Amino acid sequence: MSSSQSSSDGDKIVWIRLSSCYLPLANPISDAKVLTGRQKPMTEIAMLFAEVATAQGHTGLGLSYSKRAGGPGQFSHAREIAPTLLGEDPSDIGRLWTKLCWAGASVGRSGLATQAIGAFDVALYDLKARRANLPLAKLLGSYRDSVACYNTSGGFLHTPLDQLLVNAEASVARGIGGIKLKVGQPDSKLDIQRVEAVRRHLGEDVALMVDANQQWNRPTAQRMCRTFEQFNLVWIEEPLDAYDHEGHAALAAQFDTPIATGEMLTSAMEHGDLIRHRAADYLMPDGPRVGGITPFLKIAAQAEHAGLMLAPHFAMELHVHLAACYPTEPWVEHFDWLEPLFNERLEIKDGRMLVPHRPGLGLSLSEQAHAWTREQFEVGQRP
Repeated sequence: MSSSQSSSDGDKIVWIRLSSCYLPLANPISDAKVLTGRQKPMTEIAMLFAEVATAQGHTGLGLSYSKRAGGPGQFSHAREIAPTLLGEDPSDIGRLWTKLCWAGASVGRSGLATQAIGAFDVALYDLKARRANLPLAKLLGSYRDSVACYNTSGGFLHTPLDQLLVNAEASVARGIGGIKLKVGQPDSKLDIQRVEAVRRHLGEDVALMVDANQQWNRPTAQRMCRTFEQFNLVWIEEPLDAYDHEGHAALAAQFDTPIATGEMLTSAMEHGDLIRHRAADYLMPDGPRVGGITPFLKIAAQAEHAGLMLAPHFAMELHVHLAACYPTEPWVEHFDWLEPLFNERLEIKDGRMLVPHRPGLGLSLSEQAHAWTREQFEVGQRP
């Protein structure tokens, strides 16, 4: 079948709508990259939504996002390549990912270009699962109906220590299974103080993780990993620059506490390089950042082959489905930031996030999402 032919049942993509939506955050968010002067506090998240419809009336919703910068660029790139999908068989998701990638290949096959593709790719999988009347996880082949989850949004560095303890206790009381704290401050003694206080407050039975957001050099990472061994952490995340695979591999080989990284990589190929270096115990791919579900599944297959554990980054509304399809027990990151964008909510129980029973992603855009939308683009005719 040529790329211009419709599917065997005669269906084809006839309409696409892109929406550039800006989600405001209640408080400016700071991690170690802010305290070291590399980034400004985060005040909003730029969401890219793709809605796709076929001649037979099947629809799908996909998403991608950008933090601090890049939102307008993602939307612009997606708008340029969107017409490429018109007339295509919506089930040929792998082929269409490649077609979209080559449509914009002059600006690369990673980074912003593939992040824009991610919204289309997720929308096509959502459409396929809805058409089959299955949750996305069931369509892909799930191993479980719930996934262990941990909270990050309460542990940022702008949060005073007293409030940090309140946030951590509230998350545990809500049924969330783990707490992640941001570290990586210029004064490492403050990091140790915060981790020690939370561990003492919650006790030894609550899962605890830390995240340095790439802000340590190799000697500092060595010292901090050694110091943190005493706190029985689930992992130490991004102790070094995201592309320092050799440095991460050395830490992973030396310390009992697992090393986690991968969220800043933007392609399956980059993750493959990380995996070959044995640079992580926990791999943390981000579906929208790597270009959607198609490359995420390639990364997960490599991670499984290498015997790695999985903990996808951000976007829990998508990653609860993808994590449910990983053979060994994964973690999903709980952020409630995106909840106002959707009419539906994920359910948390006994430390785990339940996979929705609704078809596809199980999501629909809220009125608030439409109110926060700054720009839209449509191509084709909606059936």
